[in-house]
Amino acid sequence: MTVEINLTIDGKKVSVPKGTLLVNAARKIGIDIPVFCYHPKMEPVGMCRMCLVEIGRPLIDRQTGEVQREADGSPKVAFGAKLETACTTEVSEGMVVKTTTDKVKDAERATIEFLLTSHPLDCPVCDKGGECPLQNLTMAYGPTSSRIALEDKMRLEKNYPLGDLIVLDQERCIQCARCIRFQDQIAGDPVLQFYHRARQTEIVSYSDPAFDSYFSGNTTDICPVGALTSRDFRFRARAWEMNPVASICNLCPVGCNIVLDTRREAKSGGKIVVKRVMPRQNEEVNELWICDKGRFVYHYPESPDRLTTPLKRADGKLVTCSWDEALDITAMRMKEIGSRLVTLAGGRLSNEDYFSLARLTHHQNGKTLLHSYMAGGDITARFGLSRGSNLGALGKGDAILVVACDLHEEAPLWWLRVKLAAERGATLIIMNPRKTKLDHYARHIIRYAYGQENHAINTLLYGSTGVDEVVRSAVEAFANAENAVVFYGSEGIGLETSQNLSQACAQLLINTGHTGRMNNGLVPVWHEGNLQGAWDMGFHSDTDLINHIKKAGCLYVAGADPVKDQPDFARAVETADFVVVQDLFLTDTARQADVVFPALAFTEREGTYTSGERRIQRFYQAVSPLPGAQADFTITSRIAHLLGLQLEEKAASLILEEIAGQVAGYEGLNYTMISQVSEQWPIIGREDVYYGGTQYENLQGLGVHLSNIDQAKSPGFVKFSLQTETPVPDDTLRLVPVTRLYDHSREMVYAPLLKNRQAETAVCLHPETAGKFGLTGEKAILTLNNQQVEVLIILDKNVPLNTALAARDTGIPVYEPGAASLKPLAGEKED
Repeated sequence: MTVEINLTIDGKKVSVPKGTLLVNAARKIGIDIPVFCYHPKMEPVGMCRMCLVEIGRPLIDRQTGEVQREADGSPKVAFGAKLETACTTEVSEGMVVKTTTDKVKDAERATIEFLLTSHPLDCPVCDKGGECPLQNLTMAYGPTSSRIALEDKMRLEKNYPLGDLIVLDQERCIQCARCIRFQDQIAGDPVLQFYHRARQTEIVSYSDPAFDSYFSGNTTDICPVGALTSRDFRFRARAWEMNPVASICNLCPVGCNIVLDTRREAKSGGKIVVKRVMPRQNEEVNELWICDKGRFVYHYPESPDRLTTPLKRADGKLVTCSWDEALDITAMRMKEIGSRLVTLAGGRLSNEDYFSLARLTHHQNGKTLLHSYMAGGDITARFGLSRGSNLGALGKGDAILVVACDLHEEAPLWWLRVKLAAERGATLIIMNPRKTKLDHYARHIIRYAYGQENHAINTLLYGSTGVDEVVRSAVEAFANAENAVVFYGSEGIGLETSQNLSQACAQLLINTGHTGRMNNGLVPVWHEGNLQGAWDMGFHSDTDLINHIKKAGCLYVAGADPVKDQPDFARAVETADFVVVQDLFLTDTARQADVVFPALAFTEREGTYTSGERRIQRFYQAVSPLPGAQADFTITSRIAHLLGLQLEEKAASLILEEIAGQVAGYEGLNYTMISQVSEQWPIIGREDVYYGGTQYENLQGLGVHLSNIDQAKSPGFVKFSLQTETPVPDDTLRLVPVTRLYDHSREMVYAPLLKNRQAETAVCLHPETAGKFGLTGEKAILTLNNQQVEVLIILDKNVPLNTALAARDTGIPVYEPGAASLKPLAGEKED
């Protein structure tokens, strides 16, 4: 049971749990103690001295141990001679705190004046203006004039590149160490440090490349001054000019809550445009953070390459046409083709889009398929994280299993939250063929060969006979855990293995009694943001997808590009009688289509996404719709009307109400419900950005964690395959797919700041394997499925022999394991 401590702050009584810091206890009752170095997500250091307060404690009789009392029975309180830091002092019973006395005000004024001795007077041109803690606290607590001569101020570098994403103004830095501590304690990337001493102290990066972290942008949010700014937003707008619009990041399955800061501006022709992406607090999803991909990959909807008018094929070429003409052609051909309709969707669409697509397809007795190399969405609907679960609640006594997954690359915020859970005491078990960044925090690490994922899981499922001590201890830790969560990804596997793996992981949870309870369940680390929503709406992956496409009378593609880097799919699409594509861009698949419809981006419409944790969340329209384009569900409904099926065309909210009446697990949902909020801790807000940072308070919806489908009414599993490694010919090697966060996806193409960090078209292999194939240079020719690709060679002794790793969506046609060969590139110099 939590022990409650009673104290008084500025005459107000408050009860808080034992161990609470005084600065947080005050915040509970609406009393703000100013801070610079303190942040509620990090360990306190008491460096800036801004939070000094007067503290009195009850006098204790040394002989009896009892509290001494006044004549009226109240405790006698003795105040210390010196002020104390509220950010490092834990509350104690009977404590009396004063935050507004003259002594405290003098200390606050002195601290501000000291900080300003080395701070430039450039507020009018500082990007932090309008949301600057130093500026705000100076106005509230600082002196009205300075005693420091202007010529005595420090003169340092104003535009110092900490990395290719973040710029440091050395004159503005107040050495609070928030950025250093965030990178060390939260991000797990201790790449920043102090250099020099006294007034010459500065922040430097010790990584190569500089400031090498997927979370670097968060330091600009928590910096209490304008010292750290992002190259993306620097000098682009002022805080008070922008209108915040709530949204959801759809680049991975975490579903981070974000805010799109928008502004109408003359240089954009009077249009409303997105100026930056900021985190929005959701303590059960992304807390206060977002990754750099989610922060900087938002420019693609503004690309001049966007489709703005329908296209039709005439005389072998795609030409523009009217909406009515494109719709009539599509409806006529769908009506003629009938049940040979195959609808193929990707992971960027909303739940409302998938639902409408599925209804149209079922009306035509067609097939609803996903362009995905992962499976298990149906399993997750039954055995996913139970309602009310929160990764932030996992700690000592709990277990987390991560299998076939590099969380740091596949879902950075889950990596961060799993890391923090391990640091709180949760038992982290890693099962992966190679070393990943998460290994550092794991208590048990199990290695297996690529191709033996299910065999490895089987050792956990059916006992420890004949296995080594590492596996045996991991089995016991997982089975005996109070709560257990399993993450499974796509490291080195294809679709069939993914299906088997999801079933094996679910069976492990069942066998150990970790289903149907809060903070227990299965989490698929999808490669796109709303694939779980697609599964829930009736779409599924199929190992025979190419043949389904070949046999399709009409192939209807929405938000997917199967032809990209996939010659087999390109040939399959060519055989379809009629191809319809709706997308933002003229993709490789769209170039082969008979009709192309322009779709709206997520910034231009509203809808809902379902995360890998099965939390449905709402995103809002931030900017005006691109003229000529329409929402995906609107396009589908207009086609459906011509086929005699009435679907909702205008309001996504009405489609969700239909979903609530027809889709298991979504019962009773509506936009009002998923837009509700409740108090979160820490309490942050734009009014006091010195406490948590410039992240946004969540006022637009925390989403709803879906209930799992009734397991008793669900069919049991078929026996999953214990797949073993298939040998490859001696003259080839095993090419296995992995994931890189900065891939060559369409979104990344329009993120100029991240271009230098994009994964190269490369294969990674052991030096002995390179020697076997005579690879002595930096480049080689990779042959896979009768296709040749020029690749860079990266040598790594951690890669298994006769195996090569290749990142998906980087120009190499690899989405599942296969045999490949390498030969030196002609003209490469030998060592």
